[in-house]
Amino acid sequence: DLVDWQKPLLWQVGYLGEKYDEWVHQPVDRPIRLFHSDFLESLSKTAWYVVFIVWAPVVLYLSWVSYTSLAQGNTRLFSSFTTEYSIPVHKYYFPFIFLLGMFLWSLLEYLIHRFVFHMKPPASNYYLITLHFLLHGQHHKSPFDSSRLVFPPVPASLVIGFFYGVLRLLLPEVLGLSVFVGGLCGYVVYDMMHYYLHYGSPKKGTYLYGLKAYHVKHHFEHQKSGFGISTRFWDHPFRTLIPEETFEKED
Repeated sequence: DLVDWQKPLLWQVGYLGEKYDEWVHQPVDRPIRLFHSDFLESLSKTAWYVVFIVWAPVVLYLSWVSYTSLAQGNTRLFSSFTTEYSIPVHKYYFPFIFLLGMFLWSLLEYLIHRFVFHMKPPASNYYLITLHFLLHGQHHKSPFDSSRLVFPPVPASLVIGFFYGVLRLLLPEVLGLSVFVGGLCGYVVYDMMHYYLHYGSPKKGTYLYGLKAYHVKHHFEHQKSGFGISTRFWDHPFRTLIPEETFEKED
């Protein structure tokens, strides 16, 4: 009764105020329309395989560019500070730099999920509530909407471009690209895994089965913890791990 389900929800949720946080964590099994515009609505949805089709070739191409660029032997770490003590970055380091990018993505995945997607917007701020619902609230409200389980390529490209620009500023060009492509691969794995955790049927006792159970608990029992999706690793040091439940056997 708090919203009109026949109209786009994005412009309504900001008026829920102090009721928003409780409302958004009461899931429903129905599709959500966000925008009046059919064009904008289409940009907010995507099939899971589109993410792989769009970004996997980019990962392969940029990996080749990074490796062949490092093979030229012109990349050196700390060369902007000193030429005498700069460290050459050989092409054989690329797999390790790539894995470093994936590792950094896993941390970024956790931080974004916890501090951006699960921020608690002030009840008096219409715009922050609306932004929260757009970014992640709509997923918790309708966790079975298969069209919104992965990040659509158009808005994703803006975020990905931002992080590429940051790495270009912080690291030598080829080194930054190598870290970036590893992070991009981590993102693709994360998005594919997130879809699978909602709709896949992993075998009991496997790693993915444990992650699926963990993610289900995050949605329906522990919305303020369990922020790791592709891994629970970062929930340990940040103390947001969902506790294991134990059940005593009846005599």
